[in-house]
Amino acid sequence: MKWMVFALFLVFGLTAFPQGKSTVEFKAAGCCGMCADRIEGALDVSGVRVAEWDREEKAVFVVYKPKKISAEAIEELVAGVGHDTEHFLAEDEVYASLAGCCQYRDGCPGCSEVHGEEGESDHDHPDQDDDRKP
Repeated sequence: MKWMVFALFLVFGLTAFPQGKSTVEFKAAGCCGMCADRIEGALDVSGVRVAEWDREEKAVFVVYKPKKISAEAIEELVAGVGHDTEHFLAEDEVYASLAGCCQYRDGCPGCSEVHGEEGESDHDHPDQDDDRKP
């Protein structure tokens, strides 16, 4: 249902917005609703019109104004609040400050106990020595 609403908003919203809007989609690690709130909250900035993180796909969908913010800056904002993206790694200190249920690098072990959701252990966490920026 959430996807349906987002898709409708995206289709109708893009036609209602003046020209100069772009969309970007990228992977962002996370586990639960708290992660979604944190990721989407980080993107509540000038230039971002719509931001939604999909827990199942581990993907962020953003409609933004490229004259105000870049796609790279959008990913940096997500990494800045503790969530690894395709191109940026969250700082270890920021990641360590996340609630235990949000620490996705170990497979989200606390999700089921804390949120009543099934924990996920099959999502990828790339090694720190890849070519993404820390």
